[in-house]
Amino acid sequence: MTSPRSCSVSVSSAGIHQLQRNDDSLDGSQRNGEDQNSSPYKDEKEAYRVDWGPDDPENPQNWKTAYKGWLTFQLGMLALAASLGSSIISPAGNAIAHYAHISLEVATLPLSLYILGFVFGPLLWGPISEVWGRKVSMLPAMFCLALFSIGTATSKTPAAIMITRFLGGVFGSAPVSNVAAAMGDIWAPKARGTAVAIYALCNMGGPTLGPVIGSSLTVSHLGWRWTMYIEAIFVFTIVGVGLFALPEVYGPVLLKRRAIRLREATGNQAYWHPHEEVKLDFKSIVTKQISRPLRMLFTEPMVTCMTLYASFVYGLLYLTFVVFPIVFEEIRGWKPVVSALPFFALFVGVLLALAIILMNQPRYTRIVDENKGRPVPEARLPPMLIGGVLFVIGLFWFGWTAAPSHHWLLPVIAAVFIGAGFNVIFQFRYDLMKTS
Repeated sequence: MTSPRSCSVSVSSAGIHQLQRNDDSLDGSQRNGEDQNSSPYKDEKEAYRVDWGPDDPENPQNWKTAYKGWLTFQLGMLALAASLGSSIISPAGNAIAHYAHISLEVATLPLSLYILGFVFGPLLWGPISEVWGRKVSMLPAMFCLALFSIGTATSKTPAAIMITRFLGGVFGSAPVSNVAAAMGDIWAPKARGTAVAIYALCNMGGPTLGPVIGSSLTVSHLGWRWTMYIEAIFVFTIVGVGLFALPEVYGPVLLKRRAIRLREATGNQAYWHPHEEVKLDFKSIVTKQISRPLRMLFTEPMVTCMTLYASFVYGLLYLTFVVFPIVFEEIRGWKPVVSALPFFALFVGVLLALAIILMNQPRYTRIVDENKGRPVPEARLPPMLIGGVLFVIGLFWFGWTAAPSHHWLLPVIAAVFIGAGFNVIFQFRYDLMKTS
């Protein structure tokens, strides 16, 4: 094996940056009386550890802004496709109840079971993304989501509908849990807030736009089954684009591949990266990937509070998919498609929340600079408090004005507050947890 002091390897820019070891400088330092143990290459194994170089072109955070924007768009579409699948079937409750001979309460389970899949899926997709990368953890799972969406569309029994919806949620949770992490891989901390805001917009856009699309399909000659066919077509399209246009962005996986290429190009087996030793097996899943989040959940007060709050708010948001049809279709007597239009108000609120998110970015950047570039999680709290107030205002406003004696515009405006509050909470809760 070549000594690290005499190693001089140059590889093309297509994959491996130039590695040089200046032997003369080391000998010079020793001739000047410095202790030989002070050499930066005293540990031979560490000397061959592969890492990013300054302004390394293979480091995703050094890619061109326009290209990172294109990748952000693809990641956002993956999140949109997964979240759209949660609510696009919600207007079909009556049709499913009539077809499957089940009660209206049971007919809400296709929505509930999909969200339940979001609970269990990240326990699988999170570890996979940390071992094999973001792309591997999302695209195959989304392909399975499309297959199970077709399965729901072709189901003949209530049990088949429920099972395929639950499994669809398990696989659809992959981008919901990993897209934000992938954006963190390609954007520097100062710009990450804006990128994650785009993710939050897509993640919220699906649930708010889904009922409008679903109601239009349900009342047409296509019927409720086409809500799932449209979901499958959309997912297949996004997966097809990502298969060819979305690269791997997870740094440790890219460095692992670089170490392998270096060994093949130089014949020197000393090059390595710690990620090569990371394995995913049943024991590691139980002892690390599952137990670690649970341990944090019950032993870290901040994680506990944020998780409970986020779960509560997320549950309230999805209750609107049941409440809106009751308020506007059953109580006010609107037609199905028209009664779904107030969901646009939620989406308008999500868009307006971007103003709060973007206005906070210069403030957060200034605070980070004052802290010598280190993240300041507490700086994320003030905007989150604003979101909490907006969300509560929207809920009370909607509850007080839902009756037909009040003008229909009043609960619609309340929905704007609900959407804006939720998006702000969702965004800054994620940023707070990631930077803590």
